[in-house]
Amino acid sequence: MKLLHLSDLHLGKRVYEYSMLEEQEYILKRILQIADAEKPDAVVIAGDVYDKSVPPAEAVSLFDEFLVRLAERKLQVFVISGNHDSPERIAFGSRIMDAEGIHLSPVYAGKIEPIRLRDEWGEIDFYLLPFLKPAHVRPYADGEEIASYTDAVRRAVELMNVDRSVRSVLVTHQFVTGVSRSDSEEVSVGGADNVDADVFEAFDYVALGHIHSPQNCGSPTVRYCGTPLKYSFSETKDQKSVTVAELKEKGTVDVRTVPLVPRHDLVELRGMYDELTLKSFYENTSWQEDYAHVTLTDEEDIPDAVGKLRVIYRRLMKIDYDNRRTRSDAAVSGGAEVESKTPLELFADFYELQNNQPMSEQQSAFMKELIEKTWEGEA
Repeated sequence: MKLLHLSDLHLGKRVYEYSMLEEQEYILKRILQIADAEKPDAVVIAGDVYDKSVPPAEAVSLFDEFLVRLAERKLQVFVISGNHDSPERIAFGSRIMDAEGIHLSPVYAGKIEPIRLRDEWGEIDFYLLPFLKPAHVRPYADGEEIASYTDAVRRAVELMNVDRSVRSVLVTHQFVTGVSRSDSEEVSVGGADNVDADVFEAFDYVALGHIHSPQNCGSPTVRYCGTPLKYSFSETKDQKSVTVAELKEKGTVDVRTVPLVPRHDLVELRGMYDELTLKSFYENTSWQEDYAHVTLTDEEDIPDAVGKLRVIYRRLMKIDYDNRRTRSDAAVSGGAEVESKTPLELFADFYELQNNQPMSEQQSAFMKELIEKTWEGEA
C-alpha cells in the first residue's frame, strides 16, 4: 500500500502579514499532480490543517476543494487535528464522509478504533490519534498517573490494543524528543510537550505532524514529512517535499520523498545597500518575486530602506542590520542567546544571578514541574 504523507498545511497562515493562501493553493495543486503521478492508495494529513482553531472562510474553502479533488481520485484520505486545529471542527461531518473514503479524526474519547483497509499483502490498520495533552487522557487512565506527554501518548496507544499480526499505521501530531525545530512552530515551555519515540514501537509506519522540517525520528518509519511550504526564514535551507511510504509485507516499508517547489520561495539576502541594489546582483534570479529577508551591513541606517528595497524586492518581508552598533547591542542584551534558551534555562540564569549560586537538582525538578503544569493549562 502506497501512502502520501502530508502535514502542517497551516491553511490561512500569514507570514509577516503576507497571506499565504495563494501560495498554499498553488502547492496543493502541485500535490494533486504528484498524486496523479504516484497513484497512491491513501493520503494522510497529520494535523494542523489550519493555522487557527477558527480558520478564515477562504482557508476552509481551499481545504474543501482539496478534499473534493482527492475524493474524485478515489483515494482513501486520513486527516487528524493538530494543536492549531479545533478537534470539533475537524471532526464535523466525519461519519458522513467516511462513506466517501474521507476519514477525519474524532474528538479524543479514550478509545480509537482502527480503519482497516486491504491490499495485495493483506490487511492494514490506520489509527487516527489527534494532538493530545495529558489532560485529555487522564479521564481514561484507570488511576494510572499521567504526568507527561509521553505518559499520555503511551496510554492512548495502550488503549488501542494494536493487533501486531497486522500491519498498522499511526497518524499523530506530537513533538518527539530530539528532533529539530524551526521558528514557525509553537514552542512549549521547558520542553514540556516532548514524547519519547519508543511509544510508537507497535506500528509499522508513524506519520507524524507538528515539526516543520522533514526528518526521521531515529527510524525512517517514524517520520515528520514537514510543511509543504516554508513558513519562517529558519527554514530557507529546507527542501520541502511529500513523503511517500510504501508498506509491503509485514516488516517491509520503503520511504522516499518527492520535492515540492513553491511558486515563490523564502530567501535571505545580505550585503550593503549599494550592493543589493545593483542590477548585476539580482538579475537572472527569482529574488525580485520571492519573499525576502534582507540584512543590511551598512554602518549607517539607510533612510526609507524598506520602501526603496521593495521597488526591487517586491515581496520584502523583513529587514534588519548587522553592523558594529547592532552587534554591540546584542552583546549587551544577549538577545540571540536569550531567544535560543528554554524558559527553564532562563529561570535558572535568573536564579543564579539573584542568588550567586545555581539551583539545586531538587529546585530544578520543582521548577520544571511547575513550568510543565503552567504550559498544560495554557496550551
